[in-house]
Amino acid sequence: MADNTVLLILWIPFLLLLPLLLLLLRKEINKPQKHFPPSPPKLPIIGNLHQLTQSGSSLHQNLWRLSEKYGPLMLLQLGRRPTLIISSAEAAKQTLTDNDLHCCSRPYIWGSRRLTFNYLDIAFSPYGEYWREIRKICVLEIFSAKRVQSYRSIREEEVVKMIDSISDASASSSPVNLTEKLFALMGSIIFRIVFGTSFQGHDLEHERFLRVLHDSQNMILGFSAADFFPPGIGWIIDRISGKHREFDRVSREAWEDKQEHEDTVDVLLKMIKEQTGIGAAQLGHNNIKAVLLDLFLGGVENSATTIIWAMAELATNTRVMKKAQEEIRNCIGNKRKATEIDIEQLQYLKMIVKETLRLHPPGPLVVTRETMSHFKVLSYDVDPRTTIIVNDWAISRDPEFWNDPEKFIPERFDDRSVDFKGQHFDFLPFGAGRRICPGIYMATTIMELALANLLCCFDWKVPDGMNEEDIKMEETTHGVTNSLKNPLNLVPDMVEGP
Repeated sequence: MADNTVLLILWIPFLLLLPLLLLLLRKEINKPQKHFPPSPPKLPIIGNLHQLTQSGSSLHQNLWRLSEKYGPLMLLQLGRRPTLIISSAEAAKQTLTDNDLHCCSRPYIWGSRRLTFNYLDIAFSPYGEYWREIRKICVLEIFSAKRVQSYRSIREEEVVKMIDSISDASASSSPVNLTEKLFALMGSIIFRIVFGTSFQGHDLEHERFLRVLHDSQNMILGFSAADFFPPGIGWIIDRISGKHREFDRVSREAWEDKQEHEDTVDVLLKMIKEQTGIGAAQLGHNNIKAVLLDLFLGGVENSATTIIWAMAELATNTRVMKKAQEEIRNCIGNKRKATEIDIEQLQYLKMIVKETLRLHPPGPLVVTRETMSHFKVLSYDVDPRTTIIVNDWAISRDPEFWNDPEKFIPERFDDRSVDFKGQHFDFLPFGAGRRICPGIYMATTIMELALANLLCCFDWKVPDGMNEEDIKMEETTHGVTNSLKNPLNLVPDMVEGP
């Protein structure tokens, strides 16, 4: 009798919970099954990471090859991180526009967090009140058309300095390292825009400054084990590989407090003095430094890289170069150099810039997003906390939209009203939706002015012993920037004035 009582007592909790268990089981059975995008086979722990590291290929090319097999929407497991790869214009449109609010945040990335003072910048800050406020401030105070125009004299003066330095080299008919010249130009322009002073006589030497930017670009979006593996494992792998030491070094070098420099950042410092608020917080020096990091990384690396690609393509396409030079020289007439006023009339030059951004987007993978809620793309389910990568390199070479997509043909834009402001999803060099790059106008203004003057002031040829075909259009990736692998060396021949 006692045994039966004990047994009954043991069964009572189960009997009481049984209806609840049956209800939960029924709910689970009746729940609609999710339909996820196709995925390649994955390995334990690392998932699909091993498939992204094929020797001799860049990440965007490896992703494109996988998408050729698994489709324009592909779900990868990168360590612990589910990652959606988008490789078609329609999938990009449905994600970045139709479902923009579901996926406009940013994933946690160790390098970004360290270098942006815990996400105080625009590019990598998660979606929320802070990001909306800091972006609004920067759009109005840094990237507006009026503010960009106020920097016109800086851009034109620095371009003239570059042209003068190339003129000295042209006298001896010796090759010029355009890669070096263009990075120096972009660094000088952005430095003056930010700090109101040039490199000469500056504590932060020119070469060291560009090296710090280059290192920062690699660190801010480069591979870190902590991004993909559980915290303990990722920390150990990074510790072994020395990543933490690199992050610490770049962080210290990039943002040493130099009050004499900060005093020249007039617009943003004025907002600090006026105690401008961002949500519940006040704008401070770390906010400014984080925003300036975005300005330097986007303004220097991406702009210089695009012009280098353009000059490399022009050097191997003499027909296109001569057509552009004829347009520019006819426009400027008796003047020796092109100004920003002239640029508005140079439609073929603008086509060259567009074609360069199509064929060689400086950021071949649009900066990663993270989903905040469930939504559907191409009838597939996308869960919250999924990383999203849009392969702009693959989309802008899609033969469905582009004839002869591998060829450099600026004329393809002559009869197509396509721009890069995020409304044409077969062409997304600056992204789209809420996270579109706010500095489009500033970037294109600088690129067009520099390229116009390189073409109007000089004729260009390859060094002795080379043919145009010897210029290899090989890519290398620094952080997220898609660069010409080898320095571009061309021989300038100065065009004498009338």
